[in-house]
Amino acid sequence: MDDIKKVMLPAAIVLLALLIYASTFIVKQYETAIKLRLGEIVGSDYDPGLHLKVPLLNNILTFDARIQTLDSRPERFLTIEKKDVIVDSFTKWRISNAAQFFRSTGGDSARTARLLSERINTSLRDEFGKRTIQEVVSEERLALMKELTKQIDAQATELGVDVVDVRVKKIDLPPEVSESVYNRMRAERERVARDLRAKGSEAAERIRADADRQRTVIIADAYKEAEETRGQGDAKAAEVYANAYTADPEFFAFYRSLNAYQASLGAGDSTLVLAPDSDFFKFFGDMHGASSETAAPAEPPQASAPMPMPGFSSRMR
Repeated sequence: MDDIKKVMLPAAIVLLALLIYASTFIVKQYETAIKLRLGEIVGSDYDPGLHLKVPLLNNILTFDARIQTLDSRPERFLTIEKKDVIVDSFTKWRISNAAQFFRSTGGDSARTARLLSERINTSLRDEFGKRTIQEVVSEERLALMKELTKQIDAQATELGVDVVDVRVKKIDLPPEVSESVYNRMRAERERVARDLRAKGSEAAERIRADADRQRTVIIADAYKEAEETRGQGDAKAAEVYANAYTADPEFFAFYRSLNAYQASLGAGDSTLVLAPDSDFFKFFGDMHGASSETAAPAEPPQASAPMPMPGFSSRMR
């Protein structure tokens, strides 16, 4: 009897452990689960931890409850301007109702991605059809993504999932549209460049004309000031000369005649034809410039003719 107990006790413990194992299931922290009884859902959205089930009668399905990413392939949409754009987007979603998720998709991730993509493309087509290209690439893009998230989340409720965020990664133009847009942008930039060059040339001409005007004014003012200064200097010189010449008129006349001799007879090849008794030569006979009629007879008639002044080699006849 003791031998039977020794054999049966371990077996009973093993059977009890197997029964407990078959009667319980564990939901992990990042999972959600549903309980099926002969294919019918009898429980869902279990909290993380240990839960009970009826062995062989209940079946447990677990799903990943973490946020997942649906990276859609680029699609072509029309804007309100009837221009094609190629939109590349992605969606963040997670399971919110495990039972509804199982009824709608059968727990198939590929089917879930296809159903979500259909709703996302429909919403993108509607929203892009209300906006221009300028609006979808400007700051209104953020408002567009918020509106898309709101719409798709409302539509995804029937799938048992929550759409956390919808983001447009890139918006491209088709090659045929890109070329026309590029040409238009280039023409616009060239027009702006021409306008800027024209304005620059106008400003340059205006600055150059103003500089020329200032230059003319400055030169005129300087010439006026120089002439005034020169006139004042000439007046002062004339006054000094007049005062000096008035002090000794005879010396003034002698000095003026010497200057006239130097200016007229300075060049070696100069020739003057004048009468011997001309006033021009009055200082050649007498240092006082007196004529022969009025001069006292200080010399006998045999006196030789006066010698020419040194330094003059001109011929006179």
